[in-house]
Amino acid sequence: MARRSKIDVLEATRLTRQGRLQEAMDVLRRGFARSRDVDDHPTGDDSATAFVDLAPPSAATGNTWTVPSPPMRQPRQAKPAPVPLAGGMLDRLRSHQAGGELDLRIASVAPKAFVGEGSRFEEHSFANDAGRRTYKLYVPGRFDEQPLPLLVMLHGCTQSPDDFAAGTRMNELAEEHGFLVAYPAQSRDANASGCWNWFNAGDQRRDRGEPSLIAGITRKIMDEYPVDSARVFVAGLSAGGATAAIMGATYPDIFSAVGVHSGLACGAARDMPSAFAAMRQGGTPSATAPHRVDGRTVPTIVFHGDGDRTVNPLNGEQVIAQVAAQANAEVERVVTVTSGKSAGGTSFTRRVQSDADGRRLLEHWVVHGVGHAWSGGSPSGSYTDPRGPDASREMVRFFLDNGPSAGE
Repeated sequence: MARRSKIDVLEATRLTRQGRLQEAMDVLRRGFARSRDVDDHPTGDDSATAFVDLAPPSAATGNTWTVPSPPMRQPRQAKPAPVPLAGGMLDRLRSHQAGGELDLRIASVAPKAFVGEGSRFEEHSFANDAGRRTYKLYVPGRFDEQPLPLLVMLHGCTQSPDDFAAGTRMNELAEEHGFLVAYPAQSRDANASGCWNWFNAGDQRRDRGEPSLIAGITRKIMDEYPVDSARVFVAGLSAGGATAAIMGATYPDIFSAVGVHSGLACGAARDMPSAFAAMRQGGTPSATAPHRVDGRTVPTIVFHGDGDRTVNPLNGEQVIAQVAAQANAEVERVVTVTSGKSAGGTSFTRRVQSDADGRRLLEHWVVHGVGHAWSGGSPSGSYTDPRGPDASREMVRFFLDNGPSAGE
């Protein structure tokens, strides 16, 4: 099957180079259908989701390949209250099976994100030569002008800042621990389905494309608020997770730690055929991808469900391997492996690599039986598995443990 997949990718690449893009997509879709026929079997896992397909360029999307909004299979949950279907409110409906029940979501109405008493959740924008992006910034109510950590959160395809904030509950944690949270929003002009273009070679380089916009948003916030520059972090889900890995590789001078949930390594794909291949069977980071050789490791935490049928869990291992390869080989690292079960009954395995002083450098959580979803997230947001473990809380713990506090 691996050989057949390789032949499919090579054929799709040949067709793409000839400009026969639709034919290339047909080859990749047929290959994926074959792999599912062979590999799929009933597991009882309601959280498994369909492979993210991509639509060819059109008059509406320009030259961008985009991800449509597919039906999503979510974890088993109680049947929601009936939703009134007021005609003018509905742009579209997304439906998915949830424990045999048909669940309807109004995609045009953003989920309500937490806003604490005295806090602010405001929309801003930033522009440079690469374009313009809006972003939402959460300022906790306990903010009193002291330098605070900053966390930049990058949403997945079809998501919005409000959706991502609601699903990850990161605003609640910001209120609890006292840090700023920024949620950049991908422009629908750049990608009709709101995906960060992690697979484009031009969006994997410092001071170019989308990395320059995300870095620009981060710097703007640091200029406008008293931010602890030693504690600036970035995290994301799926396409946002892959982009977070890119930000850690291209801007290690800004981001002191990185969180990647269900994402891919920097440079895992350089175009559309290689993006499909990476999502299906793991990426092959390009030799031209940013690679640090100064021996400094950007601490990285990875969460990935081993039931993920959208982004192969091997990609989580490759994120860790890529960061580990950049570390000084002379630095002794202690590896510990633990297993456990969340309060919601989900088993996990955690592998931690620490330096000789006990500082956690790399942390890899494999969440067993979970699909393409934010572990421990709220059902009020999309692509979440509330059964846990709580990826948001674990990432915040990892981030705040890495990087000195202000004044040190």
